[in-house]
Amino acid sequence: MDRGNEVKTRTDPEVEIQERWEIFFFYRPKVERDAAHGADDVQRLYIVLRPESGERPVEGKQDPHSGKEGFDPDSSDKATAEGGHGIQEVNIEKQGLLRLIVMGKKSLPDPSKRSRPQWGFVEMVTTKIDDVKSALKAEEYDTSTRGHRHTAAARALGEGEPQESLNVEREGSFPIQIKNPDQHRAGPSQFRGLQSKRKAVFPTHLQGQFGQLRYSQADPPDFLNYEGCEVLLISDRKT
Repeated sequence: MDRGNEVKTRTDPEVEIQERWEIFFFYRPKVERDAAHGADDVQRLYIVLRPESGERPVEGKQDPHSGKEGFDPDSSDKATAEGGHGIQEVNIEKQGLLRLIVMGKKSLPDPSKRSRPQWGFVEMVTTKIDDVKSALKAEEYDTSTRGHRHTAAARALGEGEPQESLNVEREGSFPIQIKNPDQHRAGPSQFRGLQSKRKAVFPTHLQGQFGQLRYSQADPPDFLNYEGCEVLLISDRKT
């Protein structure tokens, strides 16, 4: 992955920093299109988070042998494809950790106004950059109605369009909430979300933070280290 432009963030003495990231944005053009000029040309918006440091340098993530991290798509092992169990400790200051997040509405919340939160989910958590590259590569497949189809590889989001139409700015603030995967206890939600078999399976100490609530703050950031973790990005505009 290419390194994005470095952005200096503002220091707010009232904000407790849980984790510092490198953040990358990628988009995949719609089928049979090689580039996008606006949001209508985008099939998927991806966010890649690479933690660099945090309040706790050692974080827990799902065990690579129990989830779909780097799984073989041709494998018949269903458990390996679905993932989400077990814990592995990773020192984020010494070992690369990559989180691939897919945004459901192909954009971030509009930072210029109070808008509906945008839903997304953690598609992959891995310590291997090649796993992310594989997930973002071009795809070809056959359909019974439209024949052979081609989907272009995901591209790094640069300045200008479609960046502006996707609400990706050089500086922004978006509180993150984590959706309770145990929905039948938390009650109905305005976001349908992932199917049950794709939802995150959090360890007991993380799942217990929800209690009877539908959502929890992303504290600790370890929530984001489990594939199938569903997130809400909220516009931080106060008026």
